[in-house]
Amino acid sequence: MSIKVRYFASLKEKVARSEDTLTYSNPMTVYDVWHYANVGTEIPENILAAVNMDYASLDFVIVDGDEVAFFPPVTGG
Repeated sequence: MSIKVRYFASLKEKVARSEDTLTYSNPMTVYDVWHYANVGTEIPENILAAVNMDYASLDFVIVDGDEVAFFPPVTGG
């Protein structure tokens, strides 16, 4: 199975890339996706995630063809 992973804003700088394409065989959550794509890098505190452009919790289970996006918390003024 295959998914696309995208990183936005400061996370893109932190991981030094804007996207990954991952292949996997076992069920994965959004949390697992971060660790699979970023081995040895802890998931940032208060990170936001989306699956197929809808906000998702870190325990959301992904399926083949999903797009997972990670971005830092939004701040405003």
